[in-house]
Amino acid sequence: MAVPRFTHRLPLAVAAAAAAGAAALGPLAPAASADLRFEPGAPGLGDPYFPDLGNGGYDVQRYHLKTGYDPDTDHLTGTTTITAVATRNLSRFNLDLYKLNVRSVRVDGAAASFARTGERELEITPRRGLRERRTFTVVVRYDGVPVTLGGSVVFDLPYGFLHTRDGATIVGEPDAASTWFPSNDNPRDKAYFTTETTVPRGLQVIGNGHLVKRWSARGEDTFVWREDRPMATYLATASIGRFNVSTTTTRTGIPQLDAVDPEVADDPDSLATPARTTRATDELAGYFGAYPFTSTGSIIENNAVPPLNVDNALETQTRPTYQKQPVEKGVVHEISHQWFGNSVSAARWKDVWLNEGFALWTERYWAERHGGPSAHDVFKRDYDNPPPIPPGRPAFWDITVADPSRDQMFHRAVYFRGGMALQALRERIGDEPFLRLVRTWLADHRYGDATTEEFEALAEKISGQDLDRLFEVWIHTPGKPASW
Repeated sequence: MAVPRFTHRLPLAVAAAAAAGAAALGPLAPAASADLRFEPGAPGLGDPYFPDLGNGGYDVQRYHLKTGYDPDTDHLTGTTTITAVATRNLSRFNLDLYKLNVRSVRVDGAAASFARTGERELEITPRRGLRERRTFTVVVRYDGVPVTLGGSVVFDLPYGFLHTRDGATIVGEPDAASTWFPSNDNPRDKAYFTTETTVPRGLQVIGNGHLVKRWSARGEDTFVWREDRPMATYLATASIGRFNVSTTTTRTGIPQLDAVDPEVADDPDSLATPARTTRATDELAGYFGAYPFTSTGSIIENNAVPPLNVDNALETQTRPTYQKQPVEKGVVHEISHQWFGNSVSAARWKDVWLNEGFALWTERYWAERHGGPSAHDVFKRDYDNPPPIPPGRPAFWDITVADPSRDQMFHRAVYFRGGMALQALRERIGDEPFLRLVRTWLADHRYGDATTEEFEALAEKISGQDLDRLFEVWIHTPGKPASW
């Protein structure tokens, strides 16, 4: 995510192994089997900041989101099909779904009972227990008006399902995926996505990955997008509206699709975004290792104007969403997130500095490599004169970067002091070990998630140094470090 303005790992082999296990197990056994005990899955994954988000007892393998949206009525209809693997013998399980009306639920083709328990919980009880390691499918039919979220966690900006002047755009970080589809809404449970969206004719839908099919019928257009690498739920998007679309490939052959609101298509930064995206996608691969996905691009909205007044961006997987025309460092920031945050996600939301600190550091390192001031000099300037903080927020040096609290997880210190910490680490261990650390980190946790403690351990292993004091000063305690 761009810096706000004021105004369980999922290995790729899991799906194949689960399918093989399902074939071996055969049909579902009745829950009453004498040697089996079935229990409910947990209604949350216990994240310190969002304890009720996500659900226990299963791993999602794939989502197929089939939705229809009409901006004139602001009404969404949906059928979400989830393929998952039980991680225990389940008597019932939960999905996250916010406010929308549930019409029916089927598990493995049979009608299942369901109940709404709490603000986001959809509790599902299948007819028979689900055996551990068994692959099962859930089909949820639902509808309603998606609710836009807000509040202190994102500095009072609207986020989630944003109702725009000609359609909608979706920016789901950190907890808004459940505002438009039922899900296991936690970054620890990544899955493959197919998004099939039907809109009134004349509108377009831009999503993650590749556009694999499009058709027209009865005055409506349907767009099918597929993301063929694991994705966290908050990174899924479907931007609906009018767009100018261009397609090309990067120098290294990665397919690229860029979409821009026609109202800002002639702006110099809009015109420059495709080339900047191409360059960032290819060059950052030279820094960090191969680009982790099979497509790249951008979505440029025009939402930094009334009624939304959103001046922000999100690293929606493969195709960042910008609420206004991005400058070069904004493109570099969001493309760097394809490695830091998207391929390797924060295991807990308190680890979000690993996403944002790295993206901010990458901005500075990019400038250094392209004739600008050194990252050291720019971070030293921030150390001497920290960026301004909105009224009512803690002071810059009062934030503990590695555990900033839920309401401060996108505080500027998480970005800027997080970036300073990485630059301090670079200067302590040297450029070659630092870049080797970064590439190893990204390779070891590719398409998974990781914690601050794992990063610290890897840094000490690769550098051969005791770095406890460095991390303690820069990310684990508030207060301005005594020296830069």
